[in-house]
Amino acid sequence: MRHAEMTMTPAGAAPVSAADRVLARMFGASLDRQLAAGRAAESDRLLAARAQHIVSLPRRDALARDWEHLLDVARRAPTPAVPLCRDRIAAAEPGIRELAACLRAPLPVPAQGVAAATVLLTDATGPLYHRRSRAALDDLLREAIAELDPARPLLP
Repeated sequence: MRHAEMTMTPAGAAPVSAADRVLARMFGASLDRQLAAGRAAESDRLLAARAQHIVSLPRRDALARDWEHLLDVARRAPTPAVPLCRDRIAAAEPGIRELAACLRAPLPVPAQGVAAATVLLTDATGPLYHRRSRAALDDLLREAIAELDPARPLLP
């Protein structure tokens, strides 16, 4: 394979091919759940490709904007198209803003934290969207923020 088709993972693991990057995007939700649960990115080439993608500053900034957009939408009049638990989101606004700031940190952060923030935002059965969810939004935000700490080891 030509050098231009491969890149190194941030942790210096095996090279990631262009095909792996495409597959990692296709299976992004599943890979994000695995990373958020603590599976090591280095354990699988697609996890490594996904981790490399989600920890990039542009991707983290986009995710931070998505969280801020959630706050904006939650303040608007309810619509059936966007079933949000607005009261939970409003109560968690300080944590959401802190999460967005952590995502924008210029230092490298662990993929587990970025994946946790992504899964929390996109899980239709989670506390943002599902009234019967038993998960505490504030607790999940605190966990994601802790996992984004640049002082945490990037390798397991």
